[in-house]
Amino acid sequence: MSPTDVDSSTAPIPERSADFVEALARGLEVITTFSSEGSNLTVSDVASRAGLARPTARRLLMTLEALGYARSHDGWYSLTTRVLELGTAGIQVQGTWEVARPHMVRLVDQVGESSSMSQLVGSDIVYMARVPVRKIIAFTVTIGTRFPAVATSMGQVLLSDLDEGELAATLATPPMSAVIPRLAPSGETLRRTLAEVRERGWALSDELLSVGVRSIAAPVKNHADRTVAAMNVTVHAAETSVDRLVSDHLPRLLETAEHVSLEWSNLGLLPLADPTGD
Repeated sequence: MSPTDVDSSTAPIPERSADFVEALARGLEVITTFSSEGSNLTVSDVASRAGLARPTARRLLMTLEALGYARSHDGWYSLTTRVLELGTAGIQVQGTWEVARPHMVRLVDQVGESSSMSQLVGSDIVYMARVPVRKIIAFTVTIGTRFPAVATSMGQVLLSDLDEGELAATLATPPMSAVIPRLAPSGETLRRTLAEVRERGWALSDELLSVGVRSIAAPVKNHADRTVAAMNVTVHAAETSVDRLVSDHLPRLLETAEHVSLEWSNLGLLPLADPTGD
């Protein structure tokens, strides 16, 4: 190997070990150099963007071309649609909600409390994903469970993303949940609450649904930056104070919701059916 063939990149490669295949890592870096701002690139462009020596970038591009992942014309390279195979096959099998599950499991391990995800259906929230812990809460929650949106932290997150017309139509829809909330904010009180939720980016429900049920929720967004789901952490009010819920659990919840939002945003760029409905 000549000196010019040595990768001159100073970009760090995380978690190197004896099993780490650097050539594969560099090949993936080359693929990610292409974007909407640069869908046609020269070898020099790719080398600069990926932090590679030019001969290394050239060999990687030629390999991708030979495998059908790239094409070239007059010295310009572009990706082919075959690169979609690298991610979509597994995701199609896994499903969008299952993409969120590992993040929720990690969150539950961190906080020791249950976490759920829901969507707005009429004036109710409907549970779509859940990672429970063994604790006694006033309600048994399973996938498909409905609660009145106005009395839940996830519902308030979802309602806060609606414009005035959408909100009015949603609130005018009769709830299908069999649960009658302990407290249900309405009118100006609800609108002030939703404005606060919109401003700070999270919602708190302190025993609104039932005595002993306290929860905090954050939005999960799609590639268009619309809130398509909400994620929560639910605690028993006798065990966890509001201060602890906000200081200890909220940062982890917000981080987890951001990770899921990023994954869902990436899914929105792929030619897949989106079960979230957006």
